Order: sequence, then structure tokens, then C-alpha cells
Amino acid sequence: MHDPHPDDDHRAWLTALRTPGLGPGGLRQWLDRGDGDIHAALAQLRRDGAGLDSAALAWLEHPDEARLAQDLAWLAEPGHRLLRCTDADFPPQLEHIPQPPAVLFVAGDASLLLHPQVAIVGARAASASGMAHARAFARTLAETGFTITSGMADGIDGAAHAAALDAGAKTLAVIGTGPDRVYPRKHHALARRLVEHGALVSEFPPGTAARADHFPRRNRIISGLALGVLVVEAGLRSGSLITARLAAEQGREVFALPGSIHNPLASGCHRLIRDGARLVECAAEIVELLAPAARSLGLELAARLGGEEVGTVTTATAADADYRRLLSALGHEPATMDELVQRTELSAAALSSMLLMLELDGRIERRSGNAYQVMPTSLRA
Repeated sequence: MHDPHPDDDHRAWLTALRTPGLGPGGLRQWLDRGDGDIHAALAQLRRDGAGLDSAALAWLEHPDEARLAQDLAWLAEPGHRLLRCTDADFPPQLEHIPQPPAVLFVAGDASLLLHPQVAIVGARAASASGMAHARAFARTLAETGFTITSGMADGIDGAAHAAALDAGAKTLAVIGTGPDRVYPRKHHALARRLVEHGALVSEFPPGTAARADHFPRRNRIISGLALGVLVVEAGLRSGSLITARLAAEQGREVFALPGSIHNPLASGCHRLIRDGARLVECAAEIVELLAPAARSLGLELAARLGGEEVGTVTTATAADADYRRLLSALGHEPATMDELVQRTELSAAALSSMLLMLELDGRIERRSGNAYQVMPTSLRA
């Protein structure tokens, strides 16, 4: 049996994804029944759609071909990707959260979803000092090697994205609309920069408009992708507190900046700190606390994407071999990420986490032009 044409494959995924009432959890259950084959899952849905209502059954019988054609047209554009939960490069960190997404629509660099990330979130109507703090933390964390993740909202989110981009670093936005929509509308220029130098990510298909209930749903993906979440400013009813709560439930680190007792936008951060979030005053504290999690992610990705046949050896053993391969590929002359990918045959995503850990360990240093080289032994801590 020949493999289906990519459009046929995408059409099957989109048909299932747009089935009314199915949702990501339902789609994943049917995929499990079909051994991960979307065509088998869709056939079973049509044959035995137990629990589906009449609207879902009608859609499965006669899907809107014009709607599917528009979805396929979006996916056909350069830099657009339907990242499916069955793909090898689907972010493993999302598999461990409650209600993981079944697919993600990505515009830009999909490999960024595998990089070690810190989410920076906060108030939309942020103060001038809050915006300055967001920019400073985003810039320093990005320069350390973390990808900055946020939701492209007004205020703190937008400031964090822009600061990372201005520093020449990578950032990704998880949005609450379809990947072809921009919300708020004032962020059209920021969205273009994100697509060119980062990524826009959504679990909602093209054409999906902004709805209030979409944003709490996207927040679980922001926190799920990140190793930790930093809340810069937040009122007591801020949506950022939802992201922080989800992060804690997902086992992620939650950080909060303290503020003046007279600033209502500090109230949410103070509540988080009382409830167990870590009070931080500088980015170095976040880097130190997330280093073990970044190493674990690097080990997992090295074993999963690094090209090693793990076989009967442990994941750690295979990943350690990849670290040795990377160190042997690094010299005392700066080497770029592209050069290291060629020399090691490891993926850029796996290398990103590994390089971050080696840098934090003082074994390598980052040079201008996103190049790396081994630190002289005499200069190591």
C-alpha cells in the first residue's frame, strides 16, 4: 500500500480536527484506536462515531470542501506547518500536560518548539516599569540561550517578544486565534517579525476568530512548552494567573516579580508568591533554577532526534554520547549552529538545549553571530 499524498494526509487531519465536538482529547483517543494512523481513525469515526452528535456525523459524511480547501491553501504556503502529535518532532513537553493538543498550526520555525523556553506573561495594561522589566528579563534570558515564549497580547507579552527580537534572539507566540489572524490588530508588525525570526503557534485552524474562551486554552500550551513561567505584572483577575496556575499543575517552575504594595498590578504577583511562586529579582536566578530542566530536555531530545539508534542502551547513555560528539565537533575557533548540525548530524533543536547546558556549565562560550567555541581550560570556573 502506497503512502498517501501529503494533501490527502492533511485533509484527513483537518477533517477530523474540524469535526464538531470531537476536540483534541477525542481525536487522540480515536488515533490510539487506529494505531496512530489518521486515515484509520477517520474511517472508524465514520463507521462507529459513538457519542458524536448529529452535527459531527453530518460533517464527517459531507465535510465543507471549501473550508478544507482554504485550510490546505494556508498549509501550502512557505513556512507553514501542521505539526501533528504523531510527528517525531512534536514537542515532548506537551505530551505530559493535561489535555495536550492533537495538532499545532505553525507559521515560522517549528523547531523552536523543541528549544528550552521561558514564558514571560503579564498585564495587558502594564506600567512603564513593568514593560521595562519584561524587556530586560526577556533580553537577558534570550542572550543566555532560552527561547522566549508568550501570547502576543498587548503589554507584557508584546514587550517580551519585541525585546527578544531586538536582541537577535528567537521567540515564539502561542495565540488564541487561527494562525492567519492577528489579535490584537495593533500587533500586525510584531506578528510579521515573529514569523520571520521566530514562530506563531496555534491549535486553532485558519480562519478562527478571537473568542474569550480560546485564551485560557492557549495558556496551557504556553506554560506546557516552557520550562518555567515568569509573571511580571498581574492584577488579581489577570489571565496571567491562569497561566501560572496551569504551569504549577504541569510541574513547571513559576516565578513572580515583587512590586509596590500601592501598585494594583503587583497584587497578582504577590498572591503567587504567597502561594509558593519563586520571588525573583534578576534573570540569573531563573537561569540557575531552570538549568536542570534544560539539561533533561536536552537529553530527551538528543536521544529522540539526534539520529542515535538507542536500542538496548539507556537514553542517558545515548544522549551522553551525543554530548561527546558535540564537544568533539566544537573547536577553539567559533562554529555556527549550521556548522555544528553538519558536523554532528544532530538536529538544531537538540543542539540548542545541549549548547545551553554546556554554556551554563562554563564549558563553552557564545560568540557574536550565534557562534560557539570551547572555553580554554584555564578560564573555566
